[in-house]
Amino acid sequence: MTDLRGRTALVTGGGSGLGAAIARALSHAGAELVIVGRDARKLDAVATALPGPAHAEVCDVADEVSVSRLRDALADTEVSILVNNAGIAGPVAALTDIGVADWDEVFAVNVRGTFLLCRAFLPPMVARGSGDVINVASVSGKRPLAHRTPYTASKMAVLGLTSTLAFEVGPAGVSVNTLSPGPVEGERMARNFRLEAERSGTSVDEAESAFVSRAALGRMITEDEVGAAVVAMLSMPGMCGADVDLSAGMIA
Repeated sequence: MTDLRGRTALVTGGGSGLGAAIARALSHAGAELVIVGRDARKLDAVATALPGPAHAEVCDVADEVSVSRLRDALADTEVSILVNNAGIAGPVAALTDIGVADWDEVFAVNVRGTFLLCRAFLPPMVARGSGDVINVASVSGKRPLAHRTPYTASKMAVLGLTSTLAFEVGPAGVSVNTLSPGPVEGERMARNFRLEAERSGTSVDEAESAFVSRAALGRMITEDEVGAAVVAMLSMPGMCGADVDLSAGMIA
């Protein structure tokens, strides 16, 4: 078990789903948690349920002013682990049917949010000569996924951001890596399957089966497996600029 005692981890999108699971795994490994998101009630509930010290901070990761306020609020906190997990799925539609506002919203959260958090919290890590950044991308950023162009394009952008940033801050002792989950069991994927079923005229079960049939294990992964992967990545100090595929074998 990786021992993260004495370290503080900031997890965005921590009020539910993957963010909450990542926060739980880090807390069980001994880290102190700062859980970030837009819903104070959900954030407080997650923080209260964690086994170790944790507190919530409300922040819209896509908003520059909001991120600056978060940075200032944590000025006396040594954040040495940053997990950029916040993201939205966006529309399920043909590219020609997607509105500009929907496209921009996906990139604002998934890409600009990652950029803004890195820009805010990397300088102290670089100054100290240590730190870890894990950006949550997706296997869908590495293979075709029809009717999901904003999402897949945004996740490919996160992969490019990560690989380049690793070479910018790696010489200072800061590791930047990407975790690319495949389909994760939960409401988010259930929503996607419902939308795909409506679009294609199939059943929800058929939409789900078609999706997970691409995985070698023939299943989706779980939120707890994603949390465990984040902790495992922090136990590999030589890894930098890497992309970890956690997809039950859904090969890109």
